[in-house]
Amino acid sequence: MNFNRALLALSISASLLSLSACKQQADVTANPNADVTTKTPAASTNETADQFIERVNNEIRADYPEVTAAQWLASTNIGGDSEIVSSKANERSLAKLSVYIAKAKTYKETDPMTPETKRALQLLKLGVTLPPPNDPKQLAELTQLATKLDGMYGSGKYCTDPKDDKTCKDIGQLSKILADTDKSTYEQQLDAWNGWHTISKPMRAPYQRFIELSNIGAKDLGFANTGDLWRGGYDMPAADFQAETDRLWGQVEPLYKQLQCYTKNKLVEKYGADKGQIDGKIPAHLTGNLWQQDWGNLWPLVEPYKGVGSLDINSVLQRQHDVILNDMLKKQGGTAKLSATEIAEITRDADLAHAKQMAKLAEGFYTGLGMPKLPDSFWNNAQFIKPRDREVVCHASAWDMNFAGDVRIKMCITPTEDDLTTLYHEYGHVYYYLAYNKLPPIFQAGANDGFHEAIGDTIVLSMTPDYLNSIGLVDKPVVSQEAVINGQMRMALAKVAFMPFGLMIDRWRWGVFDGSIKPENYNKAWWELKAKYQGVAPVTARGEDNFDPGAKYHVPGNTPYTRYFLSHILQFQFYKSLCDSSGYKGPLYQCSFANNPEAGKRYWAMLEKGASQPWPATMKELTGGEKMDGSAVLEYFAPLNTWLQEQNKGKQCGWK
Repeated sequence: MNFNRALLALSISASLLSLSACKQQADVTANPNADVTTKTPAASTNETADQFIERVNNEIRADYPEVTAAQWLASTNIGGDSEIVSSKANERSLAKLSVYIAKAKTYKETDPMTPETKRALQLLKLGVTLPPPNDPKQLAELTQLATKLDGMYGSGKYCTDPKDDKTCKDIGQLSKILADTDKSTYEQQLDAWNGWHTISKPMRAPYQRFIELSNIGAKDLGFANTGDLWRGGYDMPAADFQAETDRLWGQVEPLYKQLQCYTKNKLVEKYGADKGQIDGKIPAHLTGNLWQQDWGNLWPLVEPYKGVGSLDINSVLQRQHDVILNDMLKKQGGTAKLSATEIAEITRDADLAHAKQMAKLAEGFYTGLGMPKLPDSFWNNAQFIKPRDREVVCHASAWDMNFAGDVRIKMCITPTEDDLTTLYHEYGHVYYYLAYNKLPPIFQAGANDGFHEAIGDTIVLSMTPDYLNSIGLVDKPVVSQEAVINGQMRMALAKVAFMPFGLMIDRWRWGVFDGSIKPENYNKAWWELKAKYQGVAPVTARGEDNFDPGAKYHVPGNTPYTRYFLSHILQFQFYKSLCDSSGYKGPLYQCSFANNPEAGKRYWAMLEKGASQPWPATMKELTGGEKMDGSAVLEYFAPLNTWLQEQNKGKQCGWK
């Protein structure tokens, strides 16, 4: 889900989202003490604010393809060389950004300028997530640390014998152990979870220095710290934004607590009171997920009504893939006439063909709303499957390469429901890029960063059983109350379970940035927040020799995370509005606005606005209101919430 998606052309951090596990990379060899060489933007001393913004937009548009190309290379061909190229490109970009921001700060609100220029100046000062220090040596060190931390995560592996590569497991292999909650033993899940958390131990020292340098950059921009800068980008004072997220969490927290209680008690039934809970909290290694952010893999344990309304999309996708593969093999004379190498190449061709077939399904939803087909360059340049000849970042991400229609996704698609859903999500970013490409570069971003993440997930909510039946992936769905509860439970394990996780990561980072969380308490504070918000805990104490925050990519990757919490609120709010505009009448959870031109027209109109106006104004155009609101979440999950309350009666709920 996503990723550092260039929310502003200027806000380019040293890496994009990555969750793949790759071979150890060479260290960046650039001299951290070398001066940053950057071409100072040409400007006259009496440049008006309007002239300044026009120049900046022109220079961003010209420079941006180089930076994104370097990042694309670093993500699709991991290695020491690509690290250096990416690091130096980011270094030049951030150095130039610091010049722009310094200039922007010289203009006063009373200076003559258009409203568009006034907003652009505000975004210019607030849009950066990796604030560049003024000192060139510190800037060089910061960008290299960012690239180093990204590489440490991407190359992470758990090896029972560090001298023997055969004993090593990457994130995909460890995740599979955790995902198989039905067959993996308690001990196997614990070993996999502990194993992944060894990869982040070496990050502690470079991350501490990274925080120091980032805060220097934030102070050079006039902010108290980087957290203050991040919270300032929501068209409201930073303190008000924190209160706003508290308000939104307060709306949905009761629903989460019901889900946590039910899930914890199911774990107690399976593992016993001594292993299935920790003072009412869920053991961190038993959620089927490395970070406890998605509980979907607990489905076999928590399924309310066994087999009712089952949607076996994985089997259908696998059969589609196998048909393509068998046809290709047959055309070449069958496996008996082919070498192992030839079979491997044909299998890869089948993987790519089916991945593109899945991608076409996702495109079809958007074009069915009246949005344009994706350009040929998308199909030629995107990474659809994992290459065999190099290490890549497999975690899905969407890319705008040039502000002019060269859009891409980067995935390692497999024939699974998860990857199909991810495609529908990633296309939300892609179509957002295309919708606002006509705007000046500074406005080419989401109305706020939560918007960007919510666009595709709003579409995912519309992937109802009836819609899936319409595209041939499931049989005509059975309609019953039991099927409704099962469907809602599956959705809640992904959506509701995620919400406190989406909130707590930046609660931790804000404390790290402002110094209220000291380096010697990094891990202690992390688990205190996970207990407070998620009601999860490790089975054994995690001392300060560990650095468990670094085991989640977005921490070493420096990607603000509150956007994902906001997106989980916004997507239901957008969904309800689009369902209303499509003319739908009925329970919200049954709505699909697929192939509805009115819904598509309203959605595209919102996407076209980008960041050109404060997000409340953009919100109002679609929803009729200017506030984010969790009530649509509660309306959607109302049947499940009632059912959970019944199931939890007389059970031990809450945690210490």
